[in-house]
Amino acid sequence: MQKISVKTRKKREILDITDTVRALLHKTHSQGTGMVNLFILHTTAALTTADLDPGTDLDMLDAFEAMIPKLHYRHPHNPAHVPDHILSSLIGTSVAVPFERGEILLGTWQRIVLIELDGPRERDMAVTVTIGQ
Repeated sequence: MQKISVKTRKKREILDITDTVRALLHKTHSQGTGMVNLFILHTTAALTTADLDPGTDLDMLDAFEAMIPKLHYRHPHNPAHVPDHILSSLIGTSVAVPFERGEILLGTWQRIVLIELDGPRERDMAVTVTIGQ
Protein backbone atom coordinates (compact mmCIF):
# COMPACT_ATOMS: atom_id res chain seq x y z
CA MET A 1 0.00 0.00 0.00
CA GLN A 2 1.08 3.55 -0.75
CA LYS A 3 -0.41 6.95 -0.04
CA ILE A 4 -1.05 9.98 -2.20
CA SER A 5 -1.69 13.43 -0.72
CA VAL A 6 -3.36 16.26 -2.60
CA LYS A 7 -3.95 19.83 -1.43
CA THR A 8 -7.24 21.39 -2.40
CA ARG A 9 -7.72 25.14 -2.70
CA LYS A 10 -11.49 25.74 -2.58
CA LYS A 11 -14.55 24.84 -0.50
CA ARG A 12 -15.79 22.68 -3.38
CA GLU A 13 -13.75 21.69 -6.40
CA ILE A 14 -12.93 18.81 -8.68
CA LEU A 15 -9.27 17.90 -9.10
CA ASP A 16 -7.89 15.72 -11.86
CA ILE A 17 -5.54 13.21 -10.21
CA THR A 18 -5.07 10.97 -13.26
CA ASP A 19 -1.47 12.02 -13.88
CA THR A 20 -0.58 11.51 -10.22
CA VAL A 21 -1.94 7.95 -10.32
CA ARG A 22 -0.29 7.32 -13.68
CA ALA A 23 3.11 8.48 -12.35
CA LEU A 24 2.78 6.20 -9.31
CA LEU A 25 2.03 3.21 -11.54
CA HIS A 26 4.93 3.98 -13.87
CA LYS A 27 7.25 4.17 -10.89
CA THR A 28 6.10 1.01 -9.13
CA HIS A 29 4.42 -1.26 -11.70
CA SER A 30 5.64 -0.22 -15.15
CA GLN A 31 5.47 -3.78 -16.50
CA GLY A 32 2.46 -4.98 -14.48
CA THR A 33 -1.14 -5.55 -15.44
CA GLY A 34 -3.97 -5.44 -12.92
CA MET A 35 -6.12 -3.03 -10.93
CA VAL A 36 -5.21 0.12 -9.06
CA ASN A 37 -7.55 0.90 -6.17
CA LEU A 38 -7.79 4.33 -4.56
CA PHE A 39 -9.58 5.01 -1.29
CA ILE A 40 -9.92 8.53 0.12
CA LEU A 41 -9.33 8.70 3.87
CA HIS A 42 -11.94 11.39 4.55
CA THR A 43 -15.72 11.67 4.92
CA THR A 44 -16.16 14.99 3.11
CA ALA A 45 -14.46 14.15 -0.18
CA ALA A 46 -15.06 11.59 -2.91
CA LEU A 47 -13.43 9.79 -5.84
CA THR A 48 -14.82 8.91 -9.25
CA THR A 49 -14.10 9.14 -12.97
CA ALA A 50 -15.40 11.99 -15.08
CA ASP A 51 -15.18 13.92 -18.34
CA LEU A 52 -13.49 17.23 -17.57
CA ASP A 53 -14.32 19.35 -20.61
CA PRO A 54 -14.15 23.05 -19.66
CA GLY A 55 -16.99 23.88 -17.27
CA THR A 56 -18.02 20.27 -16.67
CA ASP A 57 -16.49 20.34 -13.20
CA LEU A 58 -18.68 23.32 -12.26
CA ASP A 59 -21.73 21.63 -13.80
CA MET A 60 -21.05 18.56 -11.67
CA LEU A 61 -20.67 20.61 -8.49
CA ASP A 62 -23.93 22.47 -9.24
CA ALA A 63 -25.74 19.17 -9.85
CA PHE A 64 -24.38 17.66 -6.62
CA GLU A 65 -25.55 20.68 -4.63
CA ALA A 66 -29.01 20.48 -6.21
CA MET A 67 -29.30 16.81 -5.12
CA ILE A 68 -29.11 17.59 -1.40
CA PRO A 69 -32.19 19.10 0.23
CA LYS A 70 -31.97 21.94 2.71
CA LEU A 71 -32.99 20.12 5.89
CA HIS A 72 -32.51 20.63 9.61
CA TYR A 73 -29.51 18.35 10.07
CA ARG A 74 -28.66 16.91 13.49
CA HIS A 75 -24.94 16.17 13.10
CA PRO A 76 -23.46 17.10 16.51
CA HIS A 77 -20.05 18.16 15.22
CA ASN A 78 -21.18 20.70 12.61
CA PRO A 79 -24.61 20.44 10.96
CA ALA A 80 -23.48 22.81 8.19
CA HIS A 81 -21.34 20.13 6.54
CA VAL A 82 -23.78 17.24 6.71
CA PRO A 83 -24.48 17.72 2.97
CA ASP A 84 -20.75 17.15 2.40
CA HIS A 85 -20.90 13.83 4.26
CA ILE A 86 -24.00 12.77 2.32
CA LEU A 87 -22.45 13.64 -1.06
CA SER A 88 -19.26 11.77 -0.18
CA SER A 89 -21.34 8.67 0.54
CA LEU A 90 -23.42 9.03 -2.61
CA ILE A 91 -20.51 9.67 -4.98
CA GLY A 92 -18.24 7.15 -3.29
CA THR A 93 -14.93 7.11 -1.49
CA SER A 94 -13.09 4.70 -3.76
CA VAL A 95 -12.39 3.98 -7.39
CA ALA A 96 -10.81 0.96 -9.08
CA VAL A 97 -9.18 1.32 -12.49
CA PRO A 98 -7.55 -1.39 -14.61
CA PHE A 99 -4.04 -0.94 -15.99
CA GLU A 100 -1.90 -2.80 -18.49
CA ARG A 101 1.90 -2.62 -18.60
CA GLY A 102 1.72 0.29 -16.17
CA GLU A 103 -0.76 2.29 -18.29
CA ILE A 104 -4.16 3.17 -16.84
CA LEU A 105 -7.04 1.95 -19.02
CA LEU A 106 -9.52 4.82 -19.26
CA GLY A 107 -12.03 5.81 -21.92
CA THR A 108 -11.21 8.64 -24.32
CA TRP A 109 -12.56 11.37 -22.04
CA GLN A 110 -12.31 9.67 -18.66
CA ARG A 111 -10.15 11.13 -15.91
CA ILE A 112 -9.73 10.05 -12.28
CA VAL A 113 -11.01 12.86 -10.09
CA LEU A 114 -11.05 13.84 -6.45
CA ILE A 115 -14.16 15.76 -5.48
CA GLU A 116 -13.52 18.18 -2.64
CA LEU A 117 -16.69 18.94 -0.67
CA ASP A 118 -15.35 20.76 2.42
CA GLY A 119 -12.03 22.36 1.60
CA PRO A 120 -9.55 23.67 1.35
CA ARG A 121 -7.68 20.77 2.92
CA GLU A 122 -4.95 18.24 2.41
CA ARG A 123 -6.55 14.98 1.28
CA ASP A 124 -4.93 11.58 1.68
CA MET A 125 -5.65 8.50 -0.39
CA ALA A 126 -4.59 4.92 0.17
CA VAL A 127 -3.49 3.23 -3.05
CA THR A 128 -3.32 -0.52 -3.48
CA VAL A 129 -2.39 -2.44 -6.60
CA THR A 130 -3.52 -5.94 -7.49
CA ILE A 131 -1.44 -7.61 -10.16
CA GLY A 132 -3.15 -10.09 -12.51
CA GLN A 133 -1.75 -13.35 -13.78
